[in-house]
Amino acid sequence: MRWLPLDLVLVVLFAVAGRSSHEEGLTLGGIAHTAWPFVVGLLVGWAVILLRRTPPASLAAGLLVWLATLLGGMVLRVLTDAGTALPFVVVATLVTGALLVGWRLLVSAAGARWGGQTRATG
Repeated sequence: MRWLPLDLVLVVLFAVAGRSSHEEGLTLGGIAHTAWPFVVGLLVGWAVILLRRTPPASLAAGLLVWLATLLGGMVLRVLTDAGTALPFVVVATLVTGALLVGWRLLVSAAGARWGGQTRATG
């Protein structure tokens, strides 16, 4: 569970970046409004990887968490009329993928570089 805060921070940063690129207010309420659907999706993904006992820093976990974050976030946005314009879906797909899978790729590469000796499994 020690990697969960990193994923949460990254999803919130995604919301902050999105709001700032559209010149929307960076209030706590505004950020929460943008981030919450993706945070819920992220938590569902984390529940699945924990139930499956998938190492949280693995690429498999990253892919699962990313897809749950993206799909959960988009479904909740549709259900709450928050908007899912195609450009938003494309950007959200690319950015959340880069963030949630990206750090896991770096951890995997570091493990390979150091002979598989990482502590990234917990």
